[in-house]
Amino acid sequence: MLSMRALAFIIGRILKTLIMASEYFLVMPRIDEVRLLRKRAKSFFVRALESLNSGDYDLAAFLSEQSVQLYLKSILLEKIGDYPRVHSILTLAFILKKLPDCKDLAEFLDKKKAEVRLLEDAYIASRYLLREYVKEEAEMLVNVASEVLKYGELC
Repeated sequence: MLSMRALAFIIGRILKTLIMASEYFLVMPRIDEVRLLRKRAKSFFVRALESLNSGDYDLAAFLSEQSVQLYLKSILLEKIGDYPRVHSILTLAFILKKLPDCKDLAEFLDKKKAEVRLLEDAYIASRYLLREYVKEEAEMLVNVASEVLKYGELC
């Protein structure tokens, strides 16, 4: 059986550990999440290129969308501390328009609205619908993703 002193010591250590952990989870994850989202966005882009080159156009379309979506979310998280839990690139772009540092990216997305809509469609269509993407569509979406990543670096 533990003495009161030993029990108080153990409880004190547990509380100290919990406090340190809560401080970590309040401060570090935003930075870590930005890095992780960007890493994933870039990985999705690389896989989109590989899929395009191997003729898997549906997957290239889907991965391009994922790349853009995650990269935009990483920018919002970095700039304003959060991002909406949505899958709409246009919604994310609307928020980006309000950030002066991201003017060029927001203008690009606005100029490429038709392509962005096709990217959004790829999120669902490439997985669930009886729709196949052709080479030209996949190339266009991969190119849009490439430009988003380039403009995003300047944000």
